[in-house]
Order: sequence, then structure tokens, then C-alpha cells
Amino acid sequence: MDKKEDKLNFEEAMKELENIVQQLEKGELNLDDSMKKFEEGVNLSKKCSKYLENAEKKISILVRQEDGTVSEENFN
Repeated sequence: MDKKEDKLNFEEAMKELENIVQQLEKGELNLDDSMKKFEEGVNLSKKCSKYLENAEKKISILVRQEDGTVSEENFN
């Protein structure tokens, strides 16, 4: 992953990944360029997955107990 990809937030990485997919679907790139874009896309996909994993770890659910109190549970 290059330095540009390292600095992308989730939304920017997804947008760049969508752009790569569109370029590959057009079929206008030569084989070498297609392979480079594919590798870039795989790296961006891994980066997005990592963002989502980290976000999921932070999510918790507020649960109202029978006595009216509220407790916090991890989201599974």
C-alpha cells in the first residue's frame, strides 16, 4: 500500500475502490495496468475491512433492564 492509500479514511478508500472497479470493468486497461489496479484494489479492500472491524469492536448496545435501568452490552 502506498503512502496515499495509508492516509485515506474509510469513505475515501471506498470511493477509490469503486473507481478502480469501474476502470477494471471498462476493460480498457492493458494487462500490466489492470494487474496494478487489481492489487491496489485488494489493498484498499483490506484497508476498508480493517476499518469496519475496528468500528464493530467499538459498537455497544444499550439495553433497558426490567427495573428500568439501562446497561451497556457489547455488540456481537
